[in-house]
Amino acid sequence: MSYLLLKYLHILSMVLLFGTGLGSAFYKWMADRSRNVAHIAATNRQVVLADWLFTTPTVIFQPISGIWLAHMVGIPLDTPWVATSLALYFLAGGCWLPVVFLQIRMRNLAVQAATTRSDLPASYWRDARTWFWLGVPAFCAMVLVVFLMVVKTFWGA
Repeated sequence: MSYLLLKYLHILSMVLLFGTGLGSAFYKWMADRSRNVAHIAATNRQVVLADWLFTTPTVIFQPISGIWLAHMVGIPLDTPWVATSLALYFLAGGCWLPVVFLQIRMRNLAVQAATTRSDLPASYWRDARTWFWLGVPAFCAMVLVVFLMVVKTFWGA
């Protein structure tokens, strides 16, 4: 694979990862704010689906393509911007993994509440708060990773 094609796929993957994550977070947060159980259930279904279709493949592809790109141009992984990017990426991933399980559990709770026409249990709202607060460091870490991808030359790329 050529360097330019791999770089294009790496950037496209980053856009999909970032966009899907931010979009899913926004729509889920807005649905939760509505307190409409049917809307919350439908939105949670779509958030879980988007994670499987878009986020999971890009989460896997990003470090592989990034390391491959660094290797292609001879940039050692201990180069400060690369090492920092990888550390931030794995921090974001460490926040994302529990979010995946929270989203599945919240989806199931919301679907059950919508089916039985009952209120969402307190555990849903606890999970939603945890989901939100795990998203904050993950989002910040990913913003910094994208920044480092762009300004890498200032760090001696």
